[in-house]
Amino acid sequence: MTLADKDFTSRRDRIKRIRTVAEIVTLIALLFIVVNALFVFKKYQPFTLNNTEFGSDEGFVAVSYFGVDRTGTNTLIGMDQLEHHLEVLKKNGFVTITGQDIQDYYAKGKALPKHSLYLNFEDGRKDTAVFAEKMLEKFNYHAAISTYAENLRNNDNKFLKSQELKDFLKNGFWELGSNGYRLYYINVFDRWHNYLGNMNPLVYSHLTGVLGRDYNHYLMDYIRDDKDFPVESYQAMKDRITDDYTMLRDIYTEDIGFVPAGYTLMHANTGYYGNNDDVSRLNEQWLRKIFKFTFNREGDCHNLRNSSIHDLTRMEPRSYWPANHLLMRIKYDNVPDIQFEPGDTSQYQEWEIIKGAAEFRDETIILTTLPKTKGLMKLKNHPAFSNLRLTADIKGNQFGTQAIHLRADDSLAARVSVLFKNNHLIVEETAGAGINKLADIDLFEFDGGKYNSVDEDKKEVAVQEREIFGRYAPNTASARKQLTILEKEKERQALSVEEGGAPYIPALSYHARMNRRLEIRLEDNRLNILLDDKAAVKDLAITANGTGNLFLETVWPGYGYSQTNLADDVYDGIFSGLKVEKIEPGKDDGKTVLYDVHYTGVEKYKHQVRHTWEKILDWILATF
Repeated sequence: MTLADKDFTSRRDRIKRIRTVAEIVTLIALLFIVVNALFVFKKYQPFTLNNTEFGSDEGFVAVSYFGVDRTGTNTLIGMDQLEHHLEVLKKNGFVTITGQDIQDYYAKGKALPKHSLYLNFEDGRKDTAVFAEKMLEKFNYHAAISTYAENLRNNDNKFLKSQELKDFLKNGFWELGSNGYRLYYINVFDRWHNYLGNMNPLVYSHLTGVLGRDYNHYLMDYIRDDKDFPVESYQAMKDRITDDYTMLRDIYTEDIGFVPAGYTLMHANTGYYGNNDDVSRLNEQWLRKIFKFTFNREGDCHNLRNSSIHDLTRMEPRSYWPANHLLMRIKYDNVPDIQFEPGDTSQYQEWEIIKGAAEFRDETIILTTLPKTKGLMKLKNHPAFSNLRLTADIKGNQFGTQAIHLRADDSLAARVSVLFKNNHLIVEETAGAGINKLADIDLFEFDGGKYNSVDEDKKEVAVQEREIFGRYAPNTASARKQLTILEKEKERQALSVEEGGAPYIPALSYHARMNRRLEIRLEDNRLNILLDDKAAVKDLAITANGTGNLFLETVWPGYGYSQTNLADDVYDGIFSGLKVEKIEPGKDDGKTVLYDVHYTGVEKYKHQVRHTWEKILDWILATF
């Protein structure tokens, strides 16, 4: 071997060693990230008389989440959002309590901390326990993980099993609760009031889009026919419900070693313990026999000493709720000393919050209404502008109102308004004579949507139902029967709107989200609006040609339609990336920035680094 060959081999070996070391370091770093993200190393420290503020008896607040996901879904709250919720609760002095604390509060008169919180996560999902546990560790919070007894033994791996639950209970951050034996639906009708019978959660999930609110939980009523008459005797109903509670008790006792103390009723607000007096009395007997306390209601969150320990109430935050939505609901459930979260204080100080609460977070303005009314804020120090260009992403719920008022006087008696109201884009001009609606655009149609007729929708609903019933039929004969009906439904002619059929305008879901890119250009007496880069309003004539203020407003729409049993009286307007520029033809670029919510300087760099890191972490966790 020549000297040159030796040098080449030496360099190659050195590079390989360096690369190997780098790979090992990288793997160690990735392993550290994963372990730190998913595992806890501390134990829960309960409150004591020495480290907790006590005052007059305020009872306790109960908050119950459906579940937790890494980034969030329509139903599962994301880790970042959950962390923010718990952070603002912690800032408001909330201290978590246990089920034993609740029992001692009612049975022994035990004093609870000034702001006591019973935290619960329903459904017993694995992802919930893994992702929520890091938040509990961070804030030293305790929570219940509620499960269905049936899921402890089935083959669905997204739910925690017995040994996993036992392991989670060891560090003190968790206690075990119950949602019952199983989730099952009875007396189900579709939105056209066609009787569908009874169904399990899998079938229900596939048919959610065609159902209304006319269905019930397995334990809440007699099983009925399409005329609403019971098809089972009192004894049959009693045996059916008794079997459910008996199986629940036996599974928990055999697999865990005990029955959880607390029960969380999934279909709450049914009256007392059911939609029928016979059923209610039977449920009450079993609940008092098996459980120590029961969350029987949902919507409000505040439980006082005069509440019944078997008729407690909880609040179920939706996955999209901003922090002030949660705090607003708690505050107006008569919980004292609640302070709203402002977020970026430098941005907050540029606005006058007239009504409701505002948070500035992640280059976004979130304006939360007061219960059953509105939220209103005004840009300070810019009272006299006329011509402007405004850009923002509008991201609140479709059902409700998010408004931008331009050239407005202090009383809003004169203004030009651009509103997103119940999935319509509306332009109004207000002067002494009242409100003049200048444009009203249905955004479903703006996106190219076409409304079916009532007859066409009934056909689509029937086809979807038979497809699902055929796919999940219990046997071959039932599947064939469903497929025969399906073919007849597909062949049936449905009268369209063009042929004279009545249009079907679906009820707008209370929870449907919006994400619209908005650009407003108001110059002299002309208004132009781009929506998602398409012209929505072009050269619209405006009478009010003076100067005025910029207001943001949100309006609660009423309770509206919701499949879940949830009455929410708070609404959030979400204005992301808001930028307002004054149009000045004499300027080089023609504009002067009046307001910009985007970060600048060091804050912009920190924001970019954080979001980049979150993407990296998501990739790492997905890879592992």
